[in-house]
Amino acid sequence: MTASELVSSDLQTAPPPTRPRPVIGVAVVGLLLTTVGVALMVVVLTRLRDYNKDNAASTIVGVVFVLASVYPLWPSLLSFAAARKRATLLREEQLVPARRASAAGREEAFIAMGYAAAAVIVAGLLLMAFANSGGVVQTFFNAHAWRASFPESIRAFWTNVWAAVVAQVAVLIFGLLLAIMRMLPGRAGAPLRMIAVAYCDIFRAIPAIVTILLIVFGVPLAFHSTASWNPVWLGILALSMTYSAYVAEVYRSGLASIHPSQSAAARSLGLSYTQTLRTVLVPQAIRRVIPPLLNDFISLQKDTALLSVAGIPEVLETSQLWQAKLFIMAPVTLAAFFFIIITIPQARFVDYLIRRDDRRRGH
Repeated sequence: MTASELVSSDLQTAPPPTRPRPVIGVAVVGLLLTTVGVALMVVVLTRLRDYNKDNAASTIVGVVFVLASVYPLWPSLLSFAAARKRATLLREEQLVPARRASAAGREEAFIAMGYAAAAVIVAGLLLMAFANSGGVVQTFFNAHAWRASFPESIRAFWTNVWAAVVAQVAVLIFGLLLAIMRMLPGRAGAPLRMIAVAYCDIFRAIPAIVTILLIVFGVPLAFHSTASWNPVWLGILALSMTYSAYVAEVYRSGLASIHPSQSAAARSLGLSYTQTLRTVLVPQAIRRVIPPLLNDFISLQKDTALLSVAGIPEVLETSQLWQAKLFIMAPVTLAAFFFIIITIPQARFVDYLIRRDDRRRGH
């Protein structure tokens, strides 16, 4: 008896074909969510128009929001059409086309749900902004307060920018030195390894705001010559000390990710340990850790606002002075916008580097 005769329809029957998944349920959910989004946007239009006293520009903006929220209706209607097509094909026992119609309909329903959910979220945020008769907008987004505080705030923000740049350069150098100290081989490197480990543990444990207070107010007491320094330099020193501990771990992970055969091959060619680090290990490690390094630098850019606790005239302290003068929080919101404008491009650049690295690795 041959193998083909052995596996017959009597011994192994074909499984019954499965019916395609239903569409109507997700289509109804998409339609309901779209309706909620449109209704909320209509309420937003009303609140926006009332807050601006029927101003034409605000009415146009509100209408644009409403029209944008209507878009999910189209994929929602397409999902209902696909549901009807699926039912028709099932009655005709055309399972394969019915499955295609079901998949297309469910995809359209999920598209409608996604856009409608986004409309609901945006509408909820806008309604929160116009709550209490526009009190939130008046307090946090007051255009008059922005115009009044903008000149001093932008000059103070320059302090945040150059403090972050100088600190980043210092962190790159000192963090790499700490990482190398933590990886020194043998008993000769044990004391330096212990010092590097203790440094990283301590400064990762102490909040940055505490380090800033200790350095800015403590260093002039220990070293009288620093009393005449600009406090910004002491703040930069504090930030550099804190972030060097984090960056050292990033460097160390990059160095540890390089296969030991790289180091062994370099040493077999006659390179010393220092030459191996400089020409083989460190260049590869830096390329691998660029995205996490830039993420740490984004955090460092934001933490320059902590310099305000030491009385350093940066953007947050300036905005707080304007807040006390105008009795509203809009100047602080303006300071937040400055950080958003400078931070988001850095975040997108990190995403680009990660995608480029994935493409290079063939992922």
